[in-house]
Amino acid sequence: MKPKSINSIDLLKKQDALNRRKFLQSSANGLGAIFLANLLGEEESYGFQFKKPNFIPKAKRVIYLFQSGGPSQMDLFDPKPKLEKHRGKELPNSIRGKQRLTGMTANQKTLPVTPTKYSFSTYGQSGLELSELLPNLGRVADELCIVRSIHSEAINHDPAITFLQTGFQLSGRPSIGSWVSYGLGSMNRDLPAYVVMTSRGGSGDAQPLYSRLWSSGFLPTQHSGVKFRNTGDPVYYLSNPDGINREMRRDMLDDVKQLNLHNFGILNDPQIKSRIAQYEMAFRMQSSVPELADISGEPEHVLNLYGPDVKKPGSFAANCLQARRLVERDVRFVQLFHMGWDHHSNLSRDLPRQSRDTDHPTAGLISDLKQRGLLDETLIIWGGEFGRTIYAQSPEKNGGRDHHPRCFSYMLAGGGVKAGFVYGETDDYSYNIVRDPVHVHDLNATILNQLGIDHESLIFKFQGRQYRLTDVHGRRIDGILT
Repeated sequence: MKPKSINSIDLLKKQDALNRRKFLQSSANGLGAIFLANLLGEEESYGFQFKKPNFIPKAKRVIYLFQSGGPSQMDLFDPKPKLEKHRGKELPNSIRGKQRLTGMTANQKTLPVTPTKYSFSTYGQSGLELSELLPNLGRVADELCIVRSIHSEAINHDPAITFLQTGFQLSGRPSIGSWVSYGLGSMNRDLPAYVVMTSRGGSGDAQPLYSRLWSSGFLPTQHSGVKFRNTGDPVYYLSNPDGINREMRRDMLDDVKQLNLHNFGILNDPQIKSRIAQYEMAFRMQSSVPELADISGEPEHVLNLYGPDVKKPGSFAANCLQARRLVERDVRFVQLFHMGWDHHSNLSRDLPRQSRDTDHPTAGLISDLKQRGLLDETLIIWGGEFGRTIYAQSPEKNGGRDHHPRCFSYMLAGGGVKAGFVYGETDDYSYNIVRDPVHVHDLNATILNQLGIDHESLIFKFQGRQYRLTDVHGRRIDGILT
């Protein structure tokens, strides 16, 4: 077999790079240190980087309580007391218009109006109206901002969830937490800037969650969300193998770093820098994460805030407590995905169960942050990928509600949003927006704004195009901001 020829030009380029690197490393007056500083940056060489916001932020951190499946807005946040007189009647064509139906109800012979069976009450000095399914949130009503006019173009779960997380219905773009990590960096060198946890409710269909929902996409990989597990070590491979101690691990990482620096000097591949940063973060997390995960020091009165499931690993309550502990340690973006809100059937059985899973812990998280003086600088977001229809799906089979992206509700608290406040309005059927519409891009633009980021300035060039979370859309929702 004829030997493969060697490109002499490429060889000379690599040799030239090696010679220059060797010169800088061996020269007097610390030129090697200067090279390394320019290569990675003093802090970035250890996987830690803090960036200044575009302007003074109202919030330093975000806790995003994503309710996967699509919570029913008219049963929880958007009361329609006048609708009872239309129960069982066909949804008027004037209300439905030409809006798209899913394949699950497109061939349904009737679309019977089905008002909520749950009563609403006013809470707090603000008189905020909430469903009887949310009594604990009622106790913190004066901290809540309810937006009833969110809307999306995506009508099926996967594109809708992807849209909320990345600003695009197709996968491959960075998640919102990754954009925040890229734009602002980290505030704690021993923990990731972006942490993700998942949980599942005791009822309702659970749509699958994929790691691409918290991926960095085309951003450097160090900005991907780090998923904390529900059992065992919070993070894979956190513990050293048998026979390997911390000093040995440190020596191994130092050797690997030198090999990576050698390759970077030749190839100038930015992913090599990300790899070094991830190795260093993983090493520091071996000390920081076990301490974070240990809740044995939490007093009983604090645990009680989160409800009876707080000591159950992997529960929404346990994850809410961990979210507080994370932001307390200056983790910038914490996202909890809670599955089980896809109620196409058995709504009267499953919705109360799912609400119980989330009501107490969410209210407890808000109360806990407030008593620690952290709520004002922490933005809480609660909502799913879309809402539900006012008409019943499969009413003859103990029906539920179908997907409805045209209008749905989100709940916010802290972080510079108005408290005890309702924004936006839907029609009498909770089917169309009649005042102050808020697009998904507007919501994401506002989240970035509260962190001190101009959404139009947070840009990354990829494959010849400038990308941003809000694409070419989005506006700040001034009406909900203090």
